[in-house]
Amino acid sequence: MDARTPRSTKSERIELRADPTSAANIALAAQLQHLSVSAFILQAAAGEAERLLARSDHTVMPAAQFDSIIASLDEPDEAPNLARAAARRRRT
Repeated sequence: MDARTPRSTKSERIELRADPTSAANIALAAQLQHLSVSAFILQAAAGEAERLLARSDHTVMPAAQFDSIIASLDEPDEAPNLARAAARRRRT
């Protein structure tokens, strides 16, 4: 077992079908990493899942766009409805 793969009780089963070329490439890649095909696929899929889930927790944008958004927070936004509501006489 690879040192990067944590040991845990495996109770879930995942099945998939592959075309012959993909299956052969996966088997060869697993062999090169000294892993079983199952361990190789699980490691690759789990790594990709973690990457995508981590990415979904963050918003990625160009630095210029981020700077523009931050700068816009310093500019007051006209809110005519809010201004009218604030100007109304309060009920007592």
